[in-house]
Amino acid sequence: MHRFEELKIWQKAMNITENCYKVTENFPSEEKYGLVSQLRRSAISVPSNIAEGAGRNTNGEFKQFLGIANGSSFELLTQLYLSKRLNLIKEESVRPIIDEVIEVTKMNYSLQKSLQKS
Repeated sequence: MHRFEELKIWQKAMNITENCYKVTENFPSEEKYGLVSQLRRSAISVPSNIAEGAGRNTNGEFKQFLGIANGSSFELLTQLYLSKRLNLIKEESVRPIIDEVIEVTKMNYSLQKSLQKS
């Protein structure tokens, strides 16, 4: 079992989630139950799955939840790109979040590889 609060990947994923919540505050009200909801749910799924995996009994289980977190990261990227294409968010607001998500996915792959060796 790992202490998820100490994992840098979890900390970065929490920052992404916080930033996604902030950036979607100004989306149109008609997107509240559409893109805003989906974007926020996929954002919180990343640190949630990292935390759940860290609490599991084996590295194999942890790796499985990291895979789910990675899928949520790609879902989040898609929603961020769509938000930009629909002009709901400006490039200067979304680019730092996208870059953070890409960094977390790279960290995730590295962590999964290290779990295989254990």
